[in-house]
Amino acid sequence: QVQLVESGGGLVQAGGSLRLSCAASPRTFTFNAYTMGWFRQAPGKELEFVTAISRIGGNTNYADSVKGRFTISRDNAKNTVYLQMNSLKPEDTAVYYCAASHSYGSSSWPPRASELNYWGQGTQVTVSS
Repeated sequence: QVQLVESGGGLVQAGGSLRLSCAASPRTFTFNAYTMGWFRQAPGKELEFVTAISRIGGNTNYADSVKGRFTISRDNAKNTVYLQMNSLKPEDTAVYYCAASHSYGSSSWPPRASELNYWGQGTQVTVSS
């Protein structure tokens, strides 16, 4: 079955950077048929859309809260999507989840959670002040 596995989370000081990765398996999975995106959930908060990227990577979509600080990218040859996070703030502290959609274009994100085809298990990002 298809799996998405996030990595790269950890503890960082405010103003610092982290790069998250989300790798899809198996290798034969048609990764380029899916738009990809990231959500996050802070303790006690609703699931929040962060960003999405088109199938080839030519278009991106960002929540206002991260625009100018975060960058989503993908490497279809590696079945991997990335989230580069710069100028991190304590309010960025959350569990970050990657997700895949075969039917939503990146500009139409966020789908409802139940409409996403695949989800990763999440990776914790903690930003200290």
